[in-house]
Amino acid sequence: MAKPSVEPVDAAEADFDHECDVLVVGFGAAGAAAAYEAAAAGADVLVLERSSGPGGTSAQSGGELYLGGGTRVQKACGFDDTPDDMFAFLKAALGPHANEEKLRLYCDESVEHFEWFRARGVPFKESLFDAPGWMPYTEDGLMWLGENAWPYNTIARPAPRGHRPETPMFAGGILMDKLIAAVAEAGAAAHPDTYAANLVVDGGRVAGVVARRFSERVAYRARRGVILTSGGFVDNEEMLADHAPVLLGHDKVSDGTSDGSGIRMATAVGAATRRMATVEIALTANPAVICRGMLVDGLGRRFINEDVYPGLFSHRAVQHQPGPYWAIIDEAGYDEIAEADMWGVHPKHAAETIAELEESLGLPPGSLEATVETYNRYAERGEDPYFHKDARWLRPLKGPFAAIDPRDGFFGAGRHGAGTGAGGFTLGGLDTTVDGEVRNNSGEPIPGLYAAGRTASGIHGEGYISGTSLGDGTFFGRRAGRAAAASSD
Repeated sequence: MAKPSVEPVDAAEADFDHECDVLVVGFGAAGAAAAYEAAAAGADVLVLERSSGPGGTSAQSGGELYLGGGTRVQKACGFDDTPDDMFAFLKAALGPHANEEKLRLYCDESVEHFEWFRARGVPFKESLFDAPGWMPYTEDGLMWLGENAWPYNTIARPAPRGHRPETPMFAGGILMDKLIAAVAEAGAAAHPDTYAANLVVDGGRVAGVVARRFSERVAYRARRGVILTSGGFVDNEEMLADHAPVLLGHDKVSDGTSDGSGIRMATAVGAATRRMATVEIALTANPAVICRGMLVDGLGRRFINEDVYPGLFSHRAVQHQPGPYWAIIDEAGYDEIAEADMWGVHPKHAAETIAELEESLGLPPGSLEATVETYNRYAERGEDPYFHKDARWLRPLKGPFAAIDPRDGFFGAGRHGAGTGAGGFTLGGLDTTVDGEVRNNSGEPIPGLYAAGRTASGIHGEGYISGTSLGDGTFFGRRAGRAAAASSD
């Protein structure tokens, strides 16, 4: 089957049905932020959404926002953070090769960005969830995301920066509810069930979009600019094979609409892309289990300090270690974990001795025994010379023992995948300035074209921390909205 054409349409042939100042393509968090700021600046704004309602993947997310530098939630919880410490941590954790220009701006203006969310009505409880995890099962508004784990605690003064709307577990819904209401209050209009297919060009300027609404062709003129916030390309198998094959065969953290359409439309008018191979991949092993025990690979070996941000042990496992992977814990550690923090997942493998557990997991004879013996010998002294796990989580493991398969985790059945035990999404995209202007292959902005969120390459290098996608998507979405509104037609 031939692929749908993404080639641009000349304005003289567009036969416009609608006109506006700023046209936003995609109504997730980045699109909402862009639409709000453009409308608040006085522009006439339309938002196109391919689904029947707004929200996208953002609404299904954990809702974490990576913010710091001294927010009121941090101060209420007793942490005196600075933009410099935030920058030093993120440069290391999002690296190598984090985008330092964007990252510096993001950190310096992080407190203002936090207050912007509060002004839109997003609630944050001033309390700390004090344990490693993907997201709290409580309503706590602040959480650690590996800032207090080695080696990051030697690079920057640790402070928790995971800010979450006041609701247990998946908080993306309440975040999007507030942003959607703010967009409407600012005066922007939305057209759902409208799939943007081609950019419209007028000379050298992007001047609108040709879209489909069911079987109907609909053309939109944008007098000042088009902002692409239609997500990444994790749902496009062909693009994954071309650019990010590490995600092939894994589950997809997406609402199913991240098909790369915004990126493809933009490249058809000469847009440059950046870091298209960069991804987040989340091994669904439970952090509450792992920090109290250990994570081992298919040869029964530890390979990282288990109290790091879970995305970092995920990358190390899936990209660098032989599978399968196992979370190993003893009965004492297991009994410490709250039922709500088990995600409804329980061990399918248990044994009185490590030798018996090793055999049931199909690990090489003696491999897990050697790993546990070494771990226990140093844990008796409160040390971990191999991986520097914090002493808070160190103690000898004693039988009975259990093992949890990451494929039984909270993404394990797969939203759109085969249940590999890991889920991911793409982080690469269009090359943009800090104001969201899309660059061409000569490094020059394409007049009238902007992008933000996962359609663009943001602050990330080769690493990822929860909250940096919603965080940078909304931050640079806001800047794109203001820049497009200020542009002349």
